[in-house]
Amino acid sequence: MEQYEPERLSAAQLAAMRRSLTSGRGALTRRSLLRASGMGALAIGGLGALSACGIPPAKREGDAAAASDDHSAEEKQINFSNWTEYMDVTDDGKHRPTLEAFTERTGIKVKYTEDINDNVEFFGKIKPQLAAGQDTGRDIICVTDWLAARVVRLGWAQKLDASHLPHAYANLSAQFRSPDWDPGRAHSYPWAGIPTVIAYNSKATGGRKVDSVSQLLDDPKLKGRVSFLSEMRDTIGMTLLDMGKDPGTFTDADYDAAIGRLQKGVDKNQIRRFTGNDYTADLDKGDIAACVGWAGDIIQLQAGNPDIKYAIPAAGYVISSDNLLVPVKARHKTNAERLIDYYYEPKVAAKLAAYINFVCPVDGVRDELAKIDQAMADNVLILPDREMASRSHAFRSLTSKEETAYEEKFAKLIGA
Repeated sequence: MEQYEPERLSAAQLAAMRRSLTSGRGALTRRSLLRASGMGALAIGGLGALSACGIPPAKREGDAAAASDDHSAEEKQINFSNWTEYMDVTDDGKHRPTLEAFTERTGIKVKYTEDINDNVEFFGKIKPQLAAGQDTGRDIICVTDWLAARVVRLGWAQKLDASHLPHAYANLSAQFRSPDWDPGRAHSYPWAGIPTVIAYNSKATGGRKVDSVSQLLDDPKLKGRVSFLSEMRDTIGMTLLDMGKDPGTFTDADYDAAIGRLQKGVDKNQIRRFTGNDYTADLDKGDIAACVGWAGDIIQLQAGNPDIKYAIPAAGYVISSDNLLVPVKARHKTNAERLIDYYYEPKVAAKLAAYINFVCPVDGVRDELAKIDQAMADNVLILPDREMASRSHAFRSLTSKEETAYEEKFAKLIGA
């Protein structure tokens, strides 16, 4: 396993982050269901925090007794940092029903703070304390795959006690059960999943279905009316799948082949452009007939335009997740584990899913969600059935060397 490499970022990585902030998922609000994947959205302050210096490793787990830092028994509280619009709330904005029900049941008060606006900016806030082996003031944080992987790799996430997580262990969906950066979910549990799919405007396609990357790249009737995403992991991941390669195990040669396939689409003007979230307006109008897009966008667009459709390619689709971790030196680890487990109870998970509309990582919620909203329970973009879940693929973790090389090649492809 790669350990403690300096966390400096190359020019290509920084450029990818800027794209994500200005036009990628990071440019959208939380309620729009989308956010930065890959290296994530980026605030300028976060750039400096990550690029200016290397990050020293923390002591590995076991170097000190974590139990001695846990004050859960005498301090009935939890400090929880999350993204905005990522927790159920009443219409007047004054109450968070599931959190209040947890406090009523357990007596544990939750200080819930919406202080995560993008991954890198947030990491810049907590990095100094983590690097110094100090308490960040947070017992639970919610971050995207790539950052969760970094925190785990550096030894800055506590190993979770499985005996405190019976619902989480039993009900975690198989598609999220064992990411390569945290095998067996020893340090993390997913809060929600974010799928990448094929989207199309059926009016613009003349009623024809578009359901593969091959069709996007090769169908002459779509020439000049196709877009792909400017997020490397989404576009390359979907292309790899179309070529019969697994985004979780691909090689350098596979990556280069995917770049070459997309380059042909650029050269023959099949691909109109690579976009961030701004593809939605063109898709809605029909200027873009079909594209690789994010499921949350499609749910929103369909509400106002019945011509907007989506398809899951036979080859599968790419999915990322946001993940709950307990930082080192957190004062209330046991309480935090109780809260994580609580959100894996089907009734609670259904209430959360009904509000945030992301992919729910909890098995057994369908009946409970149907009581709230049958349409949501039937929507596989929110609650994947077994067949849908089996077709999901996560983009594998990258070393810093790979990240630099891959982003440089991708930037050249998209003209960034």
